[in-house]
Amino acid sequence: QVQLVESGGGLVQAGGSLRLSCAASRSIFSINAMGWYRQAPEKQRELVAAITSRGSTNYADSVKGRFTISRDNAKNTVYLQMNSLKPEDTAVYYCYSRITTSNYWGQGTQVTVSS
Repeated sequence: QVQLVESGGGLVQAGGSLRLSCAASRSIFSINAMGWYRQAPEKQRELVAAITSRGSTNYADSVKGRFTISRDNAKNTVYLQMNSLKPEDTAVYYCYSRITTSNYWGQGTQVTVSS
């Protein structure tokens, strides 16, 4: 099991940047799949970015070139650097991890991008 706590959300103008952090309650060294989903009002939750234990990354087409996911195993933390933010990036962002066959989620952090 693992508990995940997100931070770093907030209100930003279009074109601005935010960095989200996801702090895990245990070592993430052996956790292969970690990443970020987001859910906008009245929309389904969607994958934003994912990273494996070896550092391989995967991004949604809508954020490629603007968002960067990274992990710091020494700090048990996963980050999402978000640049060139757009109003359509407004959503609650959730950190997740997959351990064997179980998924774990954080409580979410709100990101609001004003036009």
